[in-house]
Amino acid sequence: MTSYKLISWITAISWMAVIFYLSHQPGSASSDLSSGVVAALLSFIDQVAPNLEFDIESFHTFVRKNAHFIAYFLLSLLSLNAWRSSGFYGMKQLVFGFGMCVLFAVTDEIHQLFIEGRSGEANDVLIDSAGAGLGSIVYAIGDRLWRLRKKKSNNRKNKAKT
Repeated sequence: MTSYKLISWITAISWMAVIFYLSHQPGSASSDLSSGVVAALLSFIDQVAPNLEFDIESFHTFVRKNAHFIAYFLLSLLSLNAWRSSGFYGMKQLVFGFGMCVLFAVTDEIHQLFIEGRSGEANDVLIDSAGAGLGSIVYAIGDRLWRLRKKKSNNRKNKAKT
């Protein structure tokens, strides 16, 4: 196994471990963590737009749900990179990477059913899957642009040789 392949998989699995760790926290600890994030964001917003008024409870829910989206967006990028390092390309890479994220999202929500003060939510699986889906799209577009740029560069080099 090449070191790049090993690092790619360790990175993806480590991010899964972070998600699992956060999901394994009891409801009170999870709520405290998200409340701390919300307080920091509210402090920043108050500095930027001091007269802005909005429903804090809705904002708290928005932050929590976006945390799901962002976590799985990143997991998608990391898993797609890991699958690529293992020799999977194109549609096969996208299906395996996205599928891994969705499967992990489902098992993570099931896991939360057994944690005090937590619940498994189908809606969270959908949010996680949307984050993974957007991550897959961004990865695919970035990969395509990278390959086109590389092809152009190689064409220029070949023209310069002739």
